[in-house]
Order: sequence, then C-alpha cells, then structure tokens
Amino acid sequence: METKNQRLLSLDILRGLTIILMILVNDPGSWSEVYAPFLHAEWNGLTPTDYVFPTFLFIVGVSIVLSLGKQVDSGKTRSQIAKKVIWRAFKIYAVGIFLWLWPSFNLEGIRWVGVLPRIAMVFLACGLIFLYTSRKTQGYLGIGILLGYWILMAYVPVPGIGAPDLSLPEKNWAHYLDSFLIPGRLWKYTWDPEGFLSTLPAIVSGLIGMWTGYILLRKEELRTRLNQLFFFGFILLFLGDAMQWVFPFNKNLWSSSFTLFMGGIGMLSLAAFSYYFDVKQSRFKFQFAHVFGVNSIFAYAMSSILTVLFYSSKWFGFALNEKFMGFWENIGLPLKLGSLVYAILYVIIIWLPTYYLFKKKIYIKL
Repeated sequence: METKNQRLLSLDILRGLTIILMILVNDPGSWSEVYAPFLHAEWNGLTPTDYVFPTFLFIVGVSIVLSLGKQVDSGKTRSQIAKKVIWRAFKIYAVGIFLWLWPSFNLEGIRWVGVLPRIAMVFLACGLIFLYTSRKTQGYLGIGILLGYWILMAYVPVPGIGAPDLSLPEKNWAHYLDSFLIPGRLWKYTWDPEGFLSTLPAIVSGLIGMWTGYILLRKEELRTRLNQLFFFGFILLFLGDAMQWVFPFNKNLWSSSFTLFMGGIGMLSLAAFSYYFDVKQSRFKFQFAHVFGVNSIFAYAMSSILTVLFYSSKWFGFALNEKFMGFWENIGLPLKLGSLVYAILYVIIIWLPTYYLFKKKIYIKL
C-alpha cells in the first residue's frame, strides 16, 4: 500500500473508535451511575477513559503529516497551506465555543477553552511547526517542552503558594497561570483540564503523531515501518512509565509522563490496526467505527447538540435519560449497566446520520 497516495483505513478506524469512546464516556444514562473505567481519574492516575483525548490528538498529528505533506508535494506554497491551517483551526475553535453556548447562548460565564478549542490549538501549532521547522527541530522542541514542563511543574516555586504540590489541583503552575490568563469560566471553577499551560505538552502529543506520520511515509515496505512503530511505541511506554515516578500520570495536567505513555499507546494502537487492516487487509472492515472516523468532528458536534433532546426536559416535558433509568431501575437491573446501555444507544443514534453521510460519500471537513 502506498501511504502517500491512499488513505490509511487503519487511521480512519482508530479515529472512529476514539470518537465512539468519547461519546460513550460523555453521555451516560446517569452520571451518578457509571462504571469506574468510564470515568476520568479524579487527579493523579489513569483510567481507560483518559486514553481517549490524547489518542485523538495523536491522530491529529499523524493526519497533519499525511495531508499537509500531500499539499506540499502538489506544489502549494507554505504560506498558502498555513492560511488554510489557521482558518481551519479557527473554525474548529468556533464550533467548540458554539457547543458550549448551545442551546441557551448565555454569554455570561462562557468557557473559552475545552475539548474542541484544545484540538484547534494543537492542530494550529503542529500544522505551523510541520510547515516551518525541520524534523530535527521538531524532535528537540518536543523533548524540550516535556523536560521544561516537568521541571516547572515539579520544582519551580509558585508565587503565593511556594513549592508545587502535584497531589493537589490548586498548587501548581498550570492552575496559577490559568487563573488569571483564562477569561470567563474554568471547568472546575478554580482550575481547568484544558487550560493554556497544559496545552504545551498536549502539542507534544500531536508531535508524536507527526513523528509517526514520518515513519509511515518512509520508502520501506509497510511491514518494516510498522515494526518501527511497535519498537518506538514500546520505548515511549517505557519512558512514560519510568517518568511517572517523578511526574505522576495526570490527564488534567497533561503531565510529561502521561504524554509519553499515551504517545506509546497511540503508536502501538495504530501499528496494530494498520497490520490488521492495511497489511493483512482483513475482510472485516469495522464499518461502524469507519463511519465515525471519516466524519469525526461532525459526529462529536452532533452528540453535543442532541443532548437537548436526550438529556433535557425542555422538549418532551421529561428527560429521556431519566425515564430510561427509571424504567431500568423498575425492572431490577443494575443501574450502572443501564447507564452504559443508554450511552451505547446514544452512540447508535449519532451513528445513523453519520452513516447516511458515509453512504452518500459526504465528508464534512471544517
């Protein structure tokens, strides 16, 4: 398979699976009844849910190399491509703000950061880094950010606080800077998991994806390139696990150990998917995930927009999720199972319009 001239089915499927998991963990039947693996770690530590967002940013990085690289090869100037990168980042950010305001559009207490705003910032930074720096510079930049972030967060005294304490949300540089740099509302009121400072290591998640993209574009046989991904993915896992003893895994801070470990997860996942779908060319194409993968932002946005119908009493006089959970409780089944079943049904509901677009070969790109 020529990676340069053809979409990687494995990348679309991995992206789609990531979106499916995003919707599952964001939309349970009841937030008071959720299985532990479908919750984020409260602070330090990891759960499977914490794998989702960094994997998506990893995929953003891979896609930048595969897509922007084609544009460079086609003869477009870097300034032309940069304008498109900036415009697309702005549109992704704008959709994120729209989803926060939906449906009341109350401008008071607006949250200016979040999931889509972070995706926009990482895409913008990585896109410009790809266009205007060498691969060697990108490597030094990624290493420098992770080491500098670790030193700042773990050892540099915080004004008015003193020595940072990584066991508490309010005693670190991320909280200190976000508290006066970010206008409007913070997600946790005193701190925000998608704040400005923690966006720096999140950019490295995108850079790791870019390094993966460079490996995929090498001239060796795809099997050889996948062997390299398996090897480097293992190295990143090892480095992340080693570093967590001095800078704990923390998705909220996007700690350096978390970045490395999740980069390893992303590399190994893509290598495994690519071996199965691209090398072995399995007859099983996992279309359910593929549908989400080619219209990922649309599916994510739709899952947020439709919460008005499925989680609010505004339209029907009652909330559908509460009715469902009440029915589930009445038949005597475990409430956490019911909450998961509702989330799965919601994924299927989002899949229906996304599948329609897939069959019509309509791909909505911001």
